[in-house]
Amino acid sequence: MKIPSDAAIPIEKLTQYLLVARLRNDKSKFLVKAGFTLENPGDLLAAIRKQVAENDAVLDRQDEYGTFYQVVGDLVGPNGILSVVTVWIEQAVDREIRFVTLKPVRNKS
Repeated sequence: MKIPSDAAIPIEKLTQYLLVARLRNDKSKFLVKAGFTLENPGDLLAAIRKQVAENDAVLDRQDEYGTFYQVVGDLVGPNGILSVVTVWIEQAVDREIRFVTLKPVRNKS
């Protein structure tokens, strides 16, 4: 399955969560390695859209909120490339597909 090109990616998810330093589950230190910062959230948005356009989504799980999918692939930034998993939900209430988060691909070693 492909994530639709018009799937919802709230800019606040990028500017108020992923690109902000946090004490727990900080993604900003990981993302800055490829040049993604609060100064260029549009670059991260475009990279996420490109990542899902180039890779298939795989069913992850279902719960009362909806069906979750994962997309594994490269996130191409201004200064580098990161291997990531993006997580998406097809909401049970309205069937809208929305971006949930991203995380680094874990090595299987």
